[in-house]
Amino acid sequence: MAKCLSSICAVNHVVESDFLKGIIPASARKALGKEKIDSLEKLSGYSETEIMQLHGFGKNSMEKLKNYMKENNLSFNEN
Repeated sequence: MAKCLSSICAVNHVVESDFLKGIIPASARKALGKEKIDSLEKLSGYSETEIMQLHGFGKNSMEKLKNYMKENNLSFNEN
């Protein structure tokens, strides 16, 4: 395996965010990342329906996410 020195590496590396790590599966976190949703505040601006339409999101992830948001006194946009 070759080392990558940031000054000479031409490959774009994706750095996974710790946002919601341990709360929802990686596929759901990746779906949020693609939409540039990286905080609960941003997430609360979306409806549950909008988030469920993202590839990688399922009912299990949604339930975990709703519970986590509730613990943090936030909820999905209902509009």
